[in-house]
Amino acid sequence: MPSLMKLVTVVVVMVSSMAMMMCTCQARTDNRHPVILVPGSGGNQLEAKLSKDYYKTSSLACRFLTPAHRWFRLWFDLKVLVQPFTECFAERMTLYYDPVKDDYRNAHGVETRVPYFGSTEGLQYLNPNLILRDITAYMAPLVESLERQGYVEGQDLFGAPYDFRYGLAGEGRPSAVGTKYLQQLKELIEKASKSNDGKPVIILSHSLGGLFVLQLLNRNPVSWRQKFVKHFIALSAPWGGTVQEMLTFASGYSLGVPLVNPLLVRAEQRSSESNLWLLPSPKLFGRKLPLVITPNKTYTASDMPQFLDDIGFSEGVFPYTNRILPLTESLVSPGLPITCVVGTGIKTAETLFYANNKDGFDKQPEIVYGDGDGTVNLLSLLRLESEWPKEKSLKVIRVTNVSHTDVLKDPIALGKIMDEITMINLNVLSSVL
Repeated sequence: MPSLMKLVTVVVVMVSSMAMMMCTCQARTDNRHPVILVPGSGGNQLEAKLSKDYYKTSSLACRFLTPAHRWFRLWFDLKVLVQPFTECFAERMTLYYDPVKDDYRNAHGVETRVPYFGSTEGLQYLNPNLILRDITAYMAPLVESLERQGYVEGQDLFGAPYDFRYGLAGEGRPSAVGTKYLQQLKELIEKASKSNDGKPVIILSHSLGGLFVLQLLNRNPVSWRQKFVKHFIALSAPWGGTVQEMLTFASGYSLGVPLVNPLLVRAEQRSSESNLWLLPSPKLFGRKLPLVITPNKTYTASDMPQFLDDIGFSEGVFPYTNRILPLTESLVSPGLPITCVVGTGIKTAETLFYANNKDGFDKQPEIVYGDGDGTVNLLSLLRLESEWPKEKSLKVIRVTNVSHTDVLKDPIALGKIMDEITMINLNVLSSVL
């Protein structure tokens, strides 16, 4: 008789466990928070259209290689790696600062648009062409990992691509394109929440996208944040800028592609408003740390206006000083749970040496490397941790030997990101049960 009772007890326990597992699975599905992906600089497709009447170019090739009045892929197209396409690409990507309007604009005759807003389609692959699909994969592995967790495109998984050339400006200054994007992102967050029974969203950003998200949160009331945002996960966020960006401004940066002459794209890269935003923050890097060393002068982050003038980009001094610098001086906690996932152990540019006066900044410098993710210095990646020491809702996850973009595809990094999302969803589950 005791054996029979024991058997019955075991069966009851097994049935109860199975029922709880079924309930848990259902609860996980019912309580999964929608996810919105915000890419980094260069992390989504960008299209352009040329006006036959207003598009001016000094190159006949640039005028005739792309027909007017038709949308075409501006970013990313493999042809940009070959001259004269590189020059045409740079010409069409270039922004211009208008001192009268105190804002940035496209080149005359160049209209741009960001396809697939609200969807992840434009940020999974920078070029969906079958031949280029794999080599231009960006957030595709991340999206696939989310889909394996049960997320469904257009239901509880969304993308928020943007024109990454533009940035934002400090309080009181116009920033038409960037401000419009923040409004679009806000509306997408609200829509995603409302279509998922009012559940607040998880915002998952990469690189520059994290700076936009933090600005969005702090530019909206606390009541709005608490209602619509559950958690903010920032991957590889350059909270305090990067020394790599000083190389971009000084000598141009070819992204490691040997076919591209960095001097051909330097002017275009300097014109990018968001690139100014990514220069090393004086608040973080300080007045003593040498970042660029030449025979005549050593530049710290606090010398940035002088640096921009000396490299021949004096037109960038006013926008940097008056529009960008206020954004970098102080990062305010939005009062929400934030998880930073950062790569470490990858050599990252820390000091640039220009030894030859004759070549000036036209020649690539010698580089002293430090720790980081290969693009962003560790000091910048960990800025929130150092400036918000009492912020209990901040969590930093370090992933060793994972680079700036590999965080989007490395199995270990993806595993940690998915674990974090699971725990965020389980937090709701535990409160429900």
